[in-house]
Amino acid sequence: MSPLPLPAGRHFSGQSLRADLLAGLLGAVLVLPQGIAFATLAGMPPQYGLYAAVVPCIVAALCGSSRHVVSGPTNANSLALFAMLAPLAVVGSPAYIELALAVTVLVGLLQFATGALRLGSIANFISPTALLGFTGGAAMLIAVHALKEALALDIPAGQGAAAVMAAALTHAPHPGALLVALATLACAAALRRWRPRSPFMLAALALGTLVAWALSAWAPPAWHVRLLGPLPSPLPPFHVPSVALEQLPQLLGIAAALTVVALAQSIAIAKAVGERAGQRIDANREFLGQGLANLAGGFFSSYVSCGSLNRSMPNLEAGARTPLAAVFSALLLVPLVALSAPLLARIPMAAIAGLLVLVGWTLLNLPRWRQLARASRQELAVAAITFLATLTVRLEIAVLIGSALSLGLYLHRSSRPAMRSMGFDNREPDRPFVVVEDTPGALPECPQLKLLRMEGSVYFGATAHVSDRLQALREQPAPQRHLLVMAKSMNFIDVAGSQLWRQELRAHRSLGGDLYFHRPRPAVLAQWQRDGFLDELGPDHVFRDKRSAIGSIYRRLDPVVCVGCQRRLFQECVSEPVEKLSDSRPVEQRTKLPAMSAAVI
Repeated sequence: MSPLPLPAGRHFSGQSLRADLLAGLLGAVLVLPQGIAFATLAGMPPQYGLYAAVVPCIVAALCGSSRHVVSGPTNANSLALFAMLAPLAVVGSPAYIELALAVTVLVGLLQFATGALRLGSIANFISPTALLGFTGGAAMLIAVHALKEALALDIPAGQGAAAVMAAALTHAPHPGALLVALATLACAAALRRWRPRSPFMLAALALGTLVAWALSAWAPPAWHVRLLGPLPSPLPPFHVPSVALEQLPQLLGIAAALTVVALAQSIAIAKAVGERAGQRIDANREFLGQGLANLAGGFFSSYVSCGSLNRSMPNLEAGARTPLAAVFSALLLVPLVALSAPLLARIPMAAIAGLLVLVGWTLLNLPRWRQLARASRQELAVAAITFLATLTVRLEIAVLIGSALSLGLYLHRSSRPAMRSMGFDNREPDRPFVVVEDTPGALPECPQLKLLRMEGSVYFGATAHVSDRLQALREQPAPQRHLLVMAKSMNFIDVAGSQLWRQELRAHRSLGGDLYFHRPRPAVLAQWQRDGFLDELGPDHVFRDKRSAIGSIYRRLDPVVCVGCQRRLFQECVSEPVEKLSDSRPVEQRTKLPAMSAAVI
């Protein structure tokens, strides 16, 4: 079948349509208990969790950039909304619901503005290392919270992962719930390994339901498990939120905080899912999609929604190929509850928990952790701290912590650019340029001319390190008074960097030497022209190639030192020592050799 166009250039075929339908059906089943539970956390009636899984899910899927992210209610948004609105109205009351819906509309407006102003570049500062830690921590949270139903733990709603783990370690598991969860988990894991293209999650859910039915029919009551039970209608009614005008400033502040929470979660989840699916995420479009989803959702009885990791990863694992899977998930939810309520009511909570444990395990991605451990201990530490932060603080705070640590690590590295002394390799016939410290066979350096390769930007954060290194070179017992900086790897320079080179130029000239640059980048030259450093340096101190640089600088060296030197590093040292010694004119009046005659040996 020929592919049919989807919005934004996406396509589907008959095969992908079938895969999306199956993934959407699983998503609709998964959101049933989650939506109800999250609505309870938010202080909203249970049906509002299902409302938030319909209209926002469809709009975000069609308007966002990710093929696999499924939007809807999340635990972080629910808890944050509850914490911010509880002081303003009685939880669960009509006034509380009106405030929640009004805040959702404001969140949508702020998110849409973020995308429309193309501020999505802030998502680039969520590093892959921080994302790995966040994803691993979220995987553990999914698995730990699933233990509550897998073991049938009797703990209050809204408890954190630590409370769930404590209860799991101190309470005996419910035998029936554990059996159902293990059967579902084993079936899903086996099918995922041996038949990865099959609807293994739905098959495992069916097996878990069958095991629960068998326990209720033949096992003693102590083995009976908790079922999903009757569900309210998920059809979202249209409703315009109504709040007093004097409350809008306060609600706007709450909406701004919730916008940060929702966007941080959405983009982190979209990037995590996109990385596993091999898809590039357009952050601006993702923000626009989430904004439109909340804007529309606020008028269709939905509270704040964003990308849901609990549903996005199962959606990907179930074989979803296009955003239609999320659309099907939302559309199937309404008839699923209306037409299959008796059957759906018999789905055991433990079976859903077994599926979530598998999702958490696949998210953990141990091979990536082992690879990172071999590649960089510093980045491994960033990922580990982000992992722990995800387990102990709110998700959006964990993302910010990981991103801040990654930026700090980058700033630390960039503030210490490498400065390598260059020389010549005596083991090769043509004596190529080499790094002196890394080459045992390197020739001794010229006593008058220092060849220094600059590897990194010289900006305000790096000037202290660069200045200390240059000063240490000048303070040696027999300093090289002339310095040639090989600057093609000096990608950027700011005003502070220009001032550093200005000070270095004056220091070398006070010693009777000079400062030169080989192949500085156009952006660096432009900065030097703007702040006047190039005029002070002199255009004849900037060279396009090493041959002409050394040939010109050689004419400026002290001839007495050259004649007494036995190193003979440059071709000019062999061909011109007598001429150089007899030329007693000032350096400024000497005629430069043509560039081609200044060949380096």
